[in-house]
Amino acid sequence: MDARIDPAAAFGISLGDAHVIRNAGGNARDALRSLVISEQLLGTKEVLLIKHTGCGMLTFTNADAHGVVQSNLGDAGEKELEGLDFQPFAELEQGVRDDVKFLNQSNAIPNDVSERASASI
Repeated sequence: MDARIDPAAAFGISLGDAHVIRNAGGNARDALRSLVISEQLLGTKEVLLIKHTGCGMLTFTNADAHGVVQSNLGDAGEKELEGLDFQPFAELEQGVRDDVKFLNQSNAIPNDVSERASASI
C-alpha cells in the first residue's frame, strides 16, 4: 500500500506485465480474493510478496485499531467492524514468513503458483 514504492521501477516490470495488488501491510490473507481472481481468471503464475521496513502495520495492535475506530467513528463504526482482524504484525521478517506459509498452504492457490511464491523486504 506504501505509495513510495513503485513495483514497476523496482522490479523492471513493464506496464501490463503484472497484476499489482496493494493493501495495508502487503498482507496475503487480505489479498486472497484478488490473488484468486488474478490466478484463476487472468492466468497469473507467480506471486511476489513485498513488505517494507518502517511499515505502519508494525506500530499497533487490533485493540489499538478498534479503539481508534471507536473514538473517531463512534459505536456505529465500531459495530460495523466488530471482530475485524486488522492483521497487524509485530515483527517484519516473521510477517513475511507467515504470509508465504499462508500462500503455500492455501487450497485457493494452486501448487504450481504457490511453489513459485517469493517474498522481498
